[in-house]
Amino acid sequence: MRIRDTGDLWWKNAVVYCLDVETFMDWDDDGIGDFPGLVQRIDHLADLGVTCLWLMPFYPTADRDDGYDITDFLGVDPRLGDLGDVVELVRTARDRGIRVIVDLVVNHTSDRHPWFRSARRSTSSPFRDYYVWRSDEPPSTKDQVVFPDQEEGIWTLDEASGEWYRHRFYRHQPDLNTANPQVRDAIAKTIGFWLELGISGFRVDAVPYALTDAAANPGDEIDDPHDLLRVLRAFVGRRSGDAILMGEVNLPYEEQARYFGDGDPTDGDPGGVTSNELTLQFDFNAMQALYLALARHDATPLAGSLAARPPIPRDTQWATFVRNHDELTLDKLTDDERAEVFAAFGPEEDMQLYGRGLRRRLPPMLGGDPRRLRMVYALLFSLPGTPVLFYGEEIGMGENLDVPGRLAVRTPMQWTSGPNGGFSRAPARRLAASLPGDGYAPEHVNVADQRRDPESLLTFVRMLAHRYRECPELGWGDAQVLDSPEPSVLALRTTWQDASMVTLHNLSPDPVVVRVPLGDLPEDARLVDVLDADDVEPAPDGTAEVRLDGYGFRWLRVTPPGSRRLL
Repeated sequence: MRIRDTGDLWWKNAVVYCLDVETFMDWDDDGIGDFPGLVQRIDHLADLGVTCLWLMPFYPTADRDDGYDITDFLGVDPRLGDLGDVVELVRTARDRGIRVIVDLVVNHTSDRHPWFRSARRSTSSPFRDYYVWRSDEPPSTKDQVVFPDQEEGIWTLDEASGEWYRHRFYRHQPDLNTANPQVRDAIAKTIGFWLELGISGFRVDAVPYALTDAAANPGDEIDDPHDLLRVLRAFVGRRSGDAILMGEVNLPYEEQARYFGDGDPTDGDPGGVTSNELTLQFDFNAMQALYLALARHDATPLAGSLAARPPIPRDTQWATFVRNHDELTLDKLTDDERAEVFAAFGPEEDMQLYGRGLRRRLPPMLGGDPRRLRMVYALLFSLPGTPVLFYGEEIGMGENLDVPGRLAVRTPMQWTSGPNGGFSRAPARRLAASLPGDGYAPEHVNVADQRRDPESLLTFVRMLAHRYRECPELGWGDAQVLDSPEPSVLALRTTWQDASMVTLHNLSPDPVVVRVPLGDLPEDARLVDVLDADDVEPAPDGTAEVRLDGYGFRWLRVTPPGSRRLL
């Protein structure tokens, strides 16, 4: 027996929007975005249809890794505001139906964090075991570094103590020893603190790294590294029944499934099984398959990836995305497949990163083709899962390849066609980041102009977000990949309770007519187009013939006679 699904799981059909406070809106004109500026722009997000705002790190930082090198987990970078500003943001967002989640970085700290400063002063420091040390010289670990152009290994000698400390990322980011009960208590304290301020959950950074070697030390309480996630999930559940943990887990599906927990994906306990690890996980596998499919004009790789998704507990979810704040990693593709994507979307060396990913935004990769761009975002919102947008995607912002590394896609938000794109009235030399140029400069791409244009990308993405929210089957439902006679067309049928949606997306520039088998249909059902006034009548044999333009797409709701759903 299982209780009927309810709206308690708010994240099932949320629209998530990720931004960096530092580059979103500067309200005091010092060149750096801040919380008061974000509060002033919260209505843009509400109008867009955002229901969950994800904030990248805003904590005090040494600022050597765009805020991910944190010096205080319980504070706010004074350049961005203070705790009162965070509370004001949470209140303002809540008034508009938007929840706020924040980055939880538990894998490492800055080497300027008070814990590490104490730890490196003496081997008897009470904070020594907050980090991972070794007294013997380590072997070569070149093959384990995350940033191969910056580090030669994951161990660095600390001259003061004569021991090596571990850092999976940069040497100025020493790894926390999450096997230490005191570290786990500090993490729980951090979670509890932000939940008390009204935060609705956390995007957990670099989850597999945080769990690596978590049970390495004799006497530690953790036998299974996944116990850490189970403990954190239980703590979050006690403190706030509907808060979430959304994890960054870039692993093959069979390994990734473990991070959801072991709840029964179908039957479960009376009332349903609660996930005991992560609530949501980013679907890196489908994202990479999407780019291979786009490069080939062939939906087969994406269809295969979606079909290969493992069963997961009912109250967990995949988070789908086209772009995020990091490199666009392609590490799950073969060398030949990655070369195909590079050739299509990043043929120049400075567009690539570490030989495994791209440091570009989608519009320049697609040559600015509005048909193709709209098709990709229609596809994103129709994929089974919770869509996640990166700031600026709604207006088609480009990257700045003159900026090093991953910062190429973290340019200031472009609000107007005026100086600095309306982000700040400070001199350009003082801006937190440089703006893109050429056809993606603010005079060509900005919010103000697109708000007044009914044909703009902003208008289109707003419509998608609202339609997605009106079609709960897309977030809650079980998706089936339908047979398509055209390799370029991805056809899905997503069903939840008495609602069902058929979505078709043509990844080719050539128009096609496809006849797809729909499976069981209610008698005399119609396929009502929820994006356009172009309904489709199914054939008696349970198939439907659908015409798609080049890069065309259709969202067709299965509608029986007498349906009371809004169409």
